[in-house]
Amino acid sequence: MNNFPNLFKPIRIGNLELPNRIVHVPTDISSSHADGSVSERDIIHHAEIAKGGTGFIIVGATSPDGKTGRPTVTSLVADGDNYIPGLARLAEAMHRYGAKCAVQLQHPGRQAAIPRYNTMSTNDMVIKVPWSAGHEVVYANAEEKGKEARAMTVEEVLDMIELFSEAAWRVQQAGFDAVELHAAHGYLLAQFMSPYTNRRNDRFGGSLENRMRFPLAIIDQIHKKCGRDFPVLVRFSVDEWIPGGRDLEESKIVARMFEEAGVAALDLSQCITETPGAGFDPMYYQQGWTMYASEAIKKVVSIPVINSHTLRDPEYCEQILAEGKTDLVGLSRQLLADPYWPVKAKLGKVREIRKCISCLVGCWQESMLAKKEIRCAINPAVGDARYARMQKAKQTMNIAVVGGGPAGMEAARVATIRGHKVTIFEKTGELGGAILGCCLVPGKEKMKWYADWIRYQIKSLGVEVRYRTQPTVDDLRAYDVIVNATGASSYLPDLPRANGSNVVRFEEVMACPKRTCEYNPGDRQMARVGERVILWGDHFQAVDTAQFLASIGKQVTIITPNKELGSTIEPVHMYVVRKRFNQTDAEALTSKPYRYPVKVITSATLLEIREDAVVIMDREFNRTIIPADTVVICQVKPNDALFHELLAAGLKVVNVGDAVRPRNLKAAVSEGANFGLMVDGDTLFNPNGALMDDIPLDVRLELSR
Repeated sequence: MNNFPNLFKPIRIGNLELPNRIVHVPTDISSSHADGSVSERDIIHHAEIAKGGTGFIIVGATSPDGKTGRPTVTSLVADGDNYIPGLARLAEAMHRYGAKCAVQLQHPGRQAAIPRYNTMSTNDMVIKVPWSAGHEVVYANAEEKGKEARAMTVEEVLDMIELFSEAAWRVQQAGFDAVELHAAHGYLLAQFMSPYTNRRNDRFGGSLENRMRFPLAIIDQIHKKCGRDFPVLVRFSVDEWIPGGRDLEESKIVARMFEEAGVAALDLSQCITETPGAGFDPMYYQQGWTMYASEAIKKVVSIPVINSHTLRDPEYCEQILAEGKTDLVGLSRQLLADPYWPVKAKLGKVREIRKCISCLVGCWQESMLAKKEIRCAINPAVGDARYARMQKAKQTMNIAVVGGGPAGMEAARVATIRGHKVTIFEKTGELGGAILGCCLVPGKEKMKWYADWIRYQIKSLGVEVRYRTQPTVDDLRAYDVIVNATGASSYLPDLPRANGSNVVRFEEVMACPKRTCEYNPGDRQMARVGERVILWGDHFQAVDTAQFLASIGKQVTIITPNKELGSTIEPVHMYVVRKRFNQTDAEALTSKPYRYPVKVITSATLLEIREDAVVIMDREFNRTIIPADTVVICQVKPNDALFHELLAAGLKVVNVGDAVRPRNLKAAVSEGANFGLMVDGDTLFNPNGALMDDIPLDVRLELSR
């Protein structure tokens, strides 16, 4: 097939020929053993990406000196010969599927997760980077003070050159095809290269020549130990997006210096850790926003250039390759969401691609930032080998799913794939649930990518959907198992006038009236909202509603009982949101400023609702009157009444998603998928109300006789 000919055209990096232009740019999955050696999870994960057809896989974040710096608590390490056998098994697992592979060597410097303290950098400094895996640990009742880093001595710099080159030699001995140096995002090499972080006054600081001395010495030493025919790549930030940091003009010079030093290819990125929006590019960043960087760098070098950041559509990737804007396309989080992106594109199955929505929840907030292994909010198979072993059910069951949100749809999808007969009961005229409100939030349209993908899967699999139906206990008695995926909803506070005409629920505000979507029945009605709006609540309900109302010119104030708004929301998203609330933008974004800033009042409670105002009380018991035309209730609780009715009736029922407890998309998807994966004709429930699988044969006999 000739789908996307440029995407699947071979290319050479040095003397290494890659089968296509798709690169898995380095991704720290934080899944190694505690000592940094290769784990089975590392092998399964990268082999899956190779199996899907990615031509070049760069294994991320491998420390050349685990004692002084690991970027995550379970990142890979290559500081001893004892790591070679495991790395060899990892390389072999990718070669088995025709992929070429490299290891990225990364010392985090000041941003180390291990050790927590006494981290090293160019010079003494104190940093506050709460969105970094190497963030300062702030305990529950402590105050943030900043994380101290100390200056490396000249002797330590020289030793580190040796450590990097030794690690590269081990990578080569293990059978990898190339090595990459991580010189982006404020990690150690980037700290030396950046005029913002490097304040040294010796031969490794000051002028550009001095700032480049450290990485260039490493490259030279790798060539001496591995030979010049072993490709060395460098990943660096073209723009650091901070006053005093490196910009595009200096990066052109840097690119030429790397080429002259014998670097085989450049892997272009963005940001320093102080400017996380451009580096993590959450869903507010549009596809292809970094193309300016590779276009500019390609004009000054002749070696191949990789560009990444928010590339999702094969059509778009084909276009930028055809136009010569980049030589290779880098995918990272996209290959977490769907490791089979390449083969689906090759076969023209584009609609089957599960596109990454840039939520950063599974791959960052709830994984490496929380010192855990990587996961994915919309692909529960990441890091869970059970899905690779998924089998058809032994016995087909008749399953009812009550609720057509992400938890219910994912339960239905996986259960149907395994051969069960599933019926979804949805009380509205459209599947999607809580995530549909994001259609109204400027910049969060990517959420609809997942909504459309899962709805397409439900339709393609032939799952029966009964719209505008709320089944009773008697309606559900005919089913073998029931999934309660009824989500959560707002509730009115126990206050006078809570039922007043100026009080609405956030669901009534976020009822998207657009009729352009093939899944939208076109009958939604949005509640009327006045000019001055008070939002009572927190989490996604308040933050998303505030963004929408502010975008249409409303004057919004959020009242939250918590000491910080959105503390449970992914922090880089909140970094962007807070800037927008203040009528500014995160780096590289150019959205239209809100007419009014969004005001946030923390540690306060709603005390009284009046016709034209609200009364709030802070933690010091001070009362404040705030004028308001409309009060929007954003406090939510689980819709679990049906679940408890079904339990009382003795029916087999599983509770999933926000019906358990309001959380996020990852929780909903993983719980729904887990049900579909485990349910079978002989599946039992344990005393916790959970499904039991893989019960030992002797125990199964004991329980059944």
